[in-house]
Amino acid sequence: MQHQRIGDQRGLLLESPPQTPVTFMPELPVPPPATTATLPTAGLIRRLLAMVYDTLLLLGVAFAYGVIIWLLRKLAGANLQTAPGGISGSLVLLGLWLTLAGYYVLCWSKRGQTLGMKSWRLIVEDERGRHPSTAQCWLRCLLAPISAAVAGLGYIWCWFDKRHGCWHDRWTNTRVLVLPKEKPKRLKSEV
Repeated sequence: MQHQRIGDQRGLLLESPPQTPVTFMPELPVPPPATTATLPTAGLIRRLLAMVYDTLLLLGVAFAYGVIIWLLRKLAGANLQTAPGGISGSLVLLGLWLTLAGYYVLCWSKRGQTLGMKSWRLIVEDERGRHPSTAQCWLRCLLAPISAAVAGLGYIWCWFDKRHGCWHDRWTNTRVLVLPKEKPKRLKSEV
């Protein structure tokens, strides 16, 4: 070990101790990232809780949609005291469904998860481990209400299915997986 000589203000030479790096924690080997093939399939309770989160967000989206429809009807001079009926009422409902389903399609096809799914560390993917295609997403949106409509049997099915998939997962060749917990990132000031 070498000692460095440094001078102070009076011109005296002082010896400084050798410089050694200060470490607070030994470096641990970083495990390889988990592939989706090794991730567990999401259970029913976690799926339902993610849906509750998404429902809260979609309430705001539905409210905004209602405001837009109200403004369009007001500009068109329609009677705002009555609900739209006939074909216009059907178009309003279809537009609402397309808006709400569009949220899921956009989130699933781009990131593989909605905000509710992200909160519960869930991701939807196809059988090849990729984000589902736009067609698969639209099909999921069409078939998921059928899974719920039959007394919820399509969702309860995941308790009995060996792959833990709901009916709409099976019909669209998709699966919902639980992502591992992320380790908290250290700030540079902590290092």
